[in-house]
Amino acid sequence: MARKLDRRSFMGSSLAAAACGVTLGAAEDGAAAAKGAKESKPAASLPTGKIGKVTVSRMLLGGNLLTHYTHSRDLKYVYRLTAKYNTEAKIIETLAAAEQLGINTLSIHNHRPAMKILQKYREKHGGKIQWIVCPTSPVVPGMKEYRQEVDELIDMGTEAFYVWGVRGDPLAAQGKIKLLTEAVEIPKVHNVPSGVGGHDLNVIKQCEKHKVPTDFYIKTFHHHKYPTAPRPDELTGPYREYPGYWCKDPKETADVMAKVTKPWIAFKVMAAGAIPPKSAFEYVFAHGADHVLAGMFDFELAEDTKICREVLAKVKRPRPWAS
Repeated sequence: MARKLDRRSFMGSSLAAAACGVTLGAAEDGAAAAKGAKESKPAASLPTGKIGKVTVSRMLLGGNLLTHYTHSRDLKYVYRLTAKYNTEAKIIETLAAAEQLGINTLSIHNHRPAMKILQKYREKHGGKIQWIVCPTSPVVPGMKEYRQEVDELIDMGTEAFYVWGVRGDPLAAQGKIKLLTEAVEIPKVHNVPSGVGGHDLNVIKQCEKHKVPTDFYIKTFHHHKYPTAPRPDELTGPYREYPGYWCKDPKETADVMAKVTKPWIAFKVMAAGAIPPKSAFEYVFAHGADHVLAGMFDFELAEDTKICREVLAKVKRPRPWAS
């Protein structure tokens, strides 16, 4: 089961934040930004689709910037910079701003400190943004910790689940489809959508081949027209993070997904910040994705949602919308 945030860890984080100038006043500013979220209506709207019984905006807020996992390649200082900027108050502001711009759902792995902030935003400030969460417990025979984690996340109010790509990639590679299937089925007991995530296209291939009862997929997808994109000789090597690519073969991904009838949330669409939003959104929607998952700072939200609306208004795509 994922590590809980104990008092010692919380105090350490709080003192570190205070040392960086995060004062009580700043926290109150965050609360002020979220005040009235329960009664207010979004100032803008985004098109939506359905994943199971859940209505999901075509753009979702990515959780990595909220958990400070920026995937900034070898620029290690960016991780600390993000942590200093995205304080609890700033995360609450970001959530409130996202809702006002029409983003009604976020996706995040079960990072306990971030989940506590999400709970606070929902319970104290009336936030309505939905959660699609991937458990972080190991997917192993018996599934005791995984099942317990899902139960806890249900009690917290999670609307949908998916198998973390960090788990899905090796399970598919090792042919452990039975375990993958079991992980998908556990949340279904609670009558919520349950999906599968993957960086490796083989995850989707194996799920489709073996008819894994997933309700949706979360799969990396982006073009390679950026300076640090992989060279042809790199494409034959093992999957690696550096230099920042997450979709090994965009064309094959689009071809495979064209035959998939389940909703597809594309993530890493900007290749961890290497591709401008307009280019990223145009590519993924035109080539079949039903939703984009985008990690955004608060100051990027207005521009990115505007771009997304404009792209969706004129996109032409051969793959029918699956959600």
